[in-house]
Amino acid sequence: MMKTSQTLNELLTAKQVQDLLKIDRTTVYRMLNDGRLKGIKIGTQWRFPEKDVQKLLDGSVKEGPPLTDTIKKELPLHCMHAIQEVFAEIAGIGSVTTAADGEPLTEISNSCQFCQLVLNSEKGRQGCINSWRRLAEQEESEPKFVTCHAGLQYARARIEINGQLAAMLIAGQFYSETPDAAEEQERLERLSRQYGIDKEALRQAAQKLIVLDRQKSDKVGQWLERVAHTFEELTMERGELIKRLRDISAISGIVAE
Repeated sequence: MMKTSQTLNELLTAKQVQDLLKIDRTTVYRMLNDGRLKGIKIGTQWRFPEKDVQKLLDGSVKEGPPLTDTIKKELPLHCMHAIQEVFAEIAGIGSVTTAADGEPLTEISNSCQFCQLVLNSEKGRQGCINSWRRLAEQEESEPKFVTCHAGLQYARARIEINGQLAAMLIAGQFYSETPDAAEEQERLERLSRQYGIDKEALRQAAQKLIVLDRQKSDKVGQWLERVAHTFEELTMERGELIKRLRDISAISGIVAE
């Protein structure tokens, strides 16, 4: 963090950083989170020292480790995946934990046949990741169901570390209402062409997709947020445990000397 004495005319907005570095908003905050960018929060907005952004442009700042790798070290993913599996099975929907950029951190739990066909396509999988990434850009803090690239409903709950978005617990793979037959047929044909998936296989898989009404999807959203909070608590407890173990190791080293 920079001191507030930094003059305002030396600070850039997130949009200015985006334009200079040719990156999207999510990447700006990802770089802030992993230390590649320094920033100061003024009110509710982040500002970035122009000289530090210029160093990135000049190539004088080396890339840090990918944020996904950093998160994998901080989050207890093995425990989280086990809880995610139970949540997905009880809710009867698919679920995955991703980084803020949409990259999966866990295997998908309880994935439906339709989504597996899409995910088995390289282009289809990238379409899923892009949809997951867009969930990170939602302004609402609570889960809000939206339509993904394949026409299904998805929502995310934020997993924060030290007040920063570190990961997302995502749930979905259902319809919010029974789709119009003609519109669904058109969508399936588009997905088949776009991702190179057998149209008949997609049609058969689509027939097995579930429909959740507003009341049920709201309940899933509540569960989703509670599970995400549990992940945050697990991460904090794991961090405290690691700190204590390091302290014990340091003490042991002193005693040995």
